[in-house]
Amino acid sequence: METTGIKSMKLYGQVERIYNDLKAAGFSDDDPLSVGDLSPFDQYHYFGTKAVDDAAKRLAIGTDSRVLEVGSGIGGPSRHLAERTGCQITALELQPDLDDVARSLTGRCGLAERVEHVCGDVLAHPLPAESYDAVVSWLALYHVPDQTALFARCADTLKPCGALYAEDLYERAPLTDDERNRVAHELYGAGLTTRENYCATLQTTGFEEITFEDVSELWATHVAERLERYRAGYERHVAVHGEDVVAALDHFYDIMNAMFVGGHLGGVRIVARKA
Repeated sequence: METTGIKSMKLYGQVERIYNDLKAAGFSDDDPLSVGDLSPFDQYHYFGTKAVDDAAKRLAIGTDSRVLEVGSGIGGPSRHLAERTGCQITALELQPDLDDVARSLTGRCGLAERVEHVCGDVLAHPLPAESYDAVVSWLALYHVPDQTALFARCADTLKPCGALYAEDLYERAPLTDDERNRVAHELYGAGLTTRENYCATLQTTGFEEITFEDVSELWATHVAERLERYRAGYERHVAVHGEDVVAALDHFYDIMNAMFVGGHLGGVRIVARKA
């Protein structure tokens, strides 16, 4: 996968904005941080650390677990898993700027021994065979154009009976031409697919006991409330980040709300076990 097209998704622009949030919260550039200090700012998916805790519970992730996160962003879920469960986790992120920020924040949290940051493409980066107890991902897999190769790689790197947990977007109903254009150019949905194709691909690449939980209505409410909260805090956001950052994020949040309102874009929580 290339890294330029994905920047059309404005959530991934100017990712150093988290440093502005930390300064506004009273932290200097080199201050040590806790995972809790970062959690209001470093979770790019829906429902923050609650969603990460749900994954840990469903997959029974603990101190003896070795975990791979695909599309780890600026490292929020990986840090939370490491701090909460004591697991060892590899945070695999395609975009170098996100990976750089993630490494810095993990170091400031004192978690570098438990969180290994790797900048690479899940379709090409060397992954050790049968080495991970769990593969996890939040709102990242739909970016990957070759879903068959993606899930085959996940299966290959999991230990026998290891598990996959993913929260992702999918095509709940046929998209309009306008929606399809938005998915391509605003969400970088290179691998967006239907429920039927999603489950079939998991099965053919070595997964069983597949749970496909539609969470579209829950996420639709969440993105609507997020947009409302963001606009209510407009003056604060501009003071902290400047007009350009605020305009870009407002645009992205508005697009996501419109897509869920349309009812054709869906959200899914996947749990599947390697056969």
